[in-house]
Amino acid sequence: MAELLVRTHSPDAEGNLLRITPESAHWQHVGFEVYLLRPGESLSRETGEREVCITLLGGRANVATERERWQAVGARMSVFDEQPPHAIYVPSGDGYRVEAITELEFAVSSARGRGSHPARLIRPEDVGVEHRGTGSNRRRVHNILPESQPADSLLVVEVYTPEGNWSSYPPHKHDTDDLPYQSYLEETYYHRISPTQGYAFQRVYTDDGTLDETMAVHDGDLVMVPRGYHPVATPPGYDLYYLNTMAGPVRTWKFHNEPSHQWLLEREGK
Repeated sequence: MAELLVRTHSPDAEGNLLRITPESAHWQHVGFEVYLLRPGESLSRETGEREVCITLLGGRANVATERERWQAVGARMSVFDEQPPHAIYVPSGDGYRVEAITELEFAVSSARGRGSHPARLIRPEDVGVEHRGTGSNRRRVHNILPESQPADSLLVVEVYTPEGNWSSYPPHKHDTDDLPYQSYLEETYYHRISPTQGYAFQRVYTDDGTLDETMAVHDGDLVMVPRGYHPVATPPGYDLYYLNTMAGPVRTWKFHNEPSHQWLLEREGK
């Protein structure tokens, strides 16, 4: 198994399906977890020095922070409903409690915070929707926590890639602190696949070849992208969803396309 690939597992006593921390990932910024709760179960956490974005992947919940409370949050029952999610931003120095009303799957993205922004509910109508690419490079993007919305470090986005299509393609990278041309951002890809018995492929590689991993990802798996290009492909018959978490020293997404494949964008007139 590639070191960049983290497999999902059965829920533990707290409902955790998957977890990475900066320490386990051997990087500085991004943390990511996924939980599955049954109706009536709950999870409580302090944010400490980290800000958090809770993305409701499927199900309904009551969510509270130290100062705010939202009842019966959540509209979609599955990520493959293809509607924007409800999400909750929680700053550092705060805490949160998530109580499941229905069976509930949610993700917790985290990065260093400065307590600069209050907790808030991100509603589906607050999420920007984009359609990117043409032909076999089509995908639908939901901008949950883009750089145009307040946060200290986190960027969170989800992407739908139809069967037989490529995504994060042509290959791009954001691993160099060279603003305004490129920003340094660590990134995670949390993958879901429909039907669940399918798989997709993700390659993570650098120009000099010191990193070059191609992974078969299954439903619920996560890929870490510490550096390099990171395209994704899903075979015919299987739709792909992924949730991206990004963070780095500067909260901006400035990427660099692999020069060998730049002609593809020029062909599309972009």
